[in-house]
Amino acid sequence: MVDPLSEVVALLQPSACFTKLVNGAGRWRVRRCEVGEPFYCAILEGTCRLAVDGYAPIVLQAGDFVLIPTVHTFTMSSVEPSASGDTDGAPIRLPNGEYRLGAQSGAIDVRYAVGYCIFGSPDAALLVSLLPQFVHIRGEPRLATLVQLVAEESRAARPARDVVLARLLEVLLIEALRSTKGTTASPGLLQGLGDERLAAAIRCMHENPSQTWTVAQLAKEAALSRSAFFERFSRALGIAPMEYLLAWRMALAKNMLLRKEGSVAEVAERVGYSSASAFSVAFTRFVGSPPSRYAQEQMEVEI
Repeated sequence: MVDPLSEVVALLQPSACFTKLVNGAGRWRVRRCEVGEPFYCAILEGTCRLAVDGYAPIVLQAGDFVLIPTVHTFTMSSVEPSASGDTDGAPIRLPNGEYRLGAQSGAIDVRYAVGYCIFGSPDAALLVSLLPQFVHIRGEPRLATLVQLVAEESRAARPARDVVLARLLEVLLIEALRSTKGTTASPGLLQGLGDERLAAAIRCMHENPSQTWTVAQLAKEAALSRSAFFERFSRALGIAPMEYLLAWRMALAKNMLLRKEGSVAEVAERVGYSSASAFSVAFTRFVGSPPSRYAQEQMEVEI
């Protein structure tokens, strides 16, 4: 059975760009706005405070995991608030390779693993829009273990390091996202997969993207009336069923074109179009350039 969540994460092509272990003591504060760099953090011991713009501040504790797949401004700080005149502090690198925030001596109040990754997919913005904007998970030690493995691998110079890191990040993202309850997630793929009836229809679209699906057919797979399915799907995913199907087909088509997995006509057939011309029209309208030109432009960007 096709797993839509795994497919989306795999297409995102995550790669580690920065991972480190940090500890803090006393009063400290770090504010970040990392454009294009998804953020993740696992609290290994102690507590600290996280304030993400648009969300209520939360106190993180040992065992907590945070994932911010999309761009957000956020502040991490000591639980004891900084004075109004305090400035953001830069972490100091220690001899053991970790980083220190706040007081440079004495017992620490928190220790955490933190990192940023890059999504290599040219369709990352679309795929990320299907995920929650902010994920906070408590009581999943597997996530802290995975983050530590990412941190260790990123510092090592072992053979196949990039391949191992890519696989670890895929597992980390999938583990984090599936640990989020579908009913509490913001609109997107996770909330849809958390609804058993909608999940059946979503899996159908992912398993057979070449089929000429209609809202009525997908509603039947979900055991719902057409109107109930359309409303329930749109509310849960924040996008209408046919819009989701089109976005998924285009994401697959882009990936096939970049990997040269067939001619335009073959790609068209594999994503549900009866002719290359019909596919080209839809692709051009959605992407902004014809399929053949898109593949060429992406190759030139990489060069």
